[in-house]
Amino acid sequence: MIDIKFLRENPDAVKENIKKKFQDSKLGLVDEVIALDAQSRSAKQQADTLRSNRNKLSKEIGNLMRQGKKEEAAALKEEVNRQAEELKNLEEQEAELSAKVTEIMMKIPQMIGEEVPIGKDDSENVEIERFGEPVVPDFEIPYHTEIMERFNGIDLDAARKVAGNGFYYLMGDIARLHSAVIAYARDFMIDRGFTYCVPPFMIRSNVVTGVMSFAEMDSMMYKIEGEDLYLIGTSEHSMIGKFIDTINKEENLPYTLTSYSPCFRKEKGAHGIEERGVYRIHQFEKQEMIVVCKPEDSKMWFDKLWQNTVDLFRSMDIPVRTLECCSGDLADLKVRSLDVEAWSPRQKKYFEVGSCSNLGDAQARRLKIRVTGENGKYFAHTLNNTVVAPPRMLIAFLENNLNADGSINIPVALRPYMGGKEIIK
Repeated sequence: MIDIKFLRENPDAVKENIKKKFQDSKLGLVDEVIALDAQSRSAKQQADTLRSNRNKLSKEIGNLMRQGKKEEAAALKEEVNRQAEELKNLEEQEAELSAKVTEIMMKIPQMIGEEVPIGKDDSENVEIERFGEPVVPDFEIPYHTEIMERFNGIDLDAARKVAGNGFYYLMGDIARLHSAVIAYARDFMIDRGFTYCVPPFMIRSNVVTGVMSFAEMDSMMYKIEGEDLYLIGTSEHSMIGKFIDTINKEENLPYTLTSYSPCFRKEKGAHGIEERGVYRIHQFEKQEMIVVCKPEDSKMWFDKLWQNTVDLFRSMDIPVRTLECCSGDLADLKVRSLDVEAWSPRQKKYFEVGSCSNLGDAQARRLKIRVTGENGKYFAHTLNNTVVAPPRMLIAFLENNLNADGSINIPVALRPYMGGKEIIK
């Protein structure tokens, strides 16, 4: 959420930012919120004046009563009562206007970073760098569920009967591989200085609206019927929520946390043929990383976070590339986002396996995550990034480590988590 003072002083810049995100329907919100904000501040000023006058009158009434001037005191009391009613109306007006301002401000997108390319959607994202050499073997690579089925490693039919489409049973070596990747990613991040955390898997609505836009909330989150609780779509939501309504000492920053959690997503809409199997599902597990830091450090942490994901995938012999997300592909709270994509030898192209985001002070402003330092109080910056999210990540792993005889190589880094196995057959 943008600082209302910034919007008030720079309405044209905010409108230009909205245009860069191809959300012209929101342009009118800027003038609307400025007008409502002016009314709200006027109501507050009038209320403050009335409170000051009422205090003066109360003192005068006390003096008159001590002097025995009861009739004059009674007249002043009537004036105090009249002003009290007027003050009540102004306070209600101020609260109503303030709520409207906040509601509209939460719809206006965050100011994007200067590095962000301008484009309408993900088709205009810009490739930045490749890591590792993409290889297409001289044998046919089956669809990922076929590879898993050869190991008796997946049962989609049974899952469909139990929970419906978008769910799965992982079995045997494939299930063990899934858990091994999660455990390896956990230790990988701990070795890089991050504090390990298992967060709540449900969060309240005030945390949901603090960490994401209304559009994301509607398309992603599962609501618990009869409760003010939502199943998390990704663990950074509850991880950032950990700092809600806190004042943090500047010398304690940054907070660097890595978390494990299951994730639950609606995944609305139709998807392509390559998004069957375990590519786009309602339930998956994930290792995540988040940072809460000083504003001047967020760019540096952004580069560190995506590099962690690149390094993890390269340690498992998976070629990857990074893509700078264009303006139209950024969620409203994001200043900047960079996707990490893994190579698919079967499709002969890259596909998304992680996303690194700098949200500036947008989440901190909504959740009141403040910092106190030498120069007073200010809002922190928050960042998040996927370490690894199997079972989607398993698609890249299986395709890139598949042998012609159908066996799967286990990279050296992962062998301690697979009982020392170098290969599975």
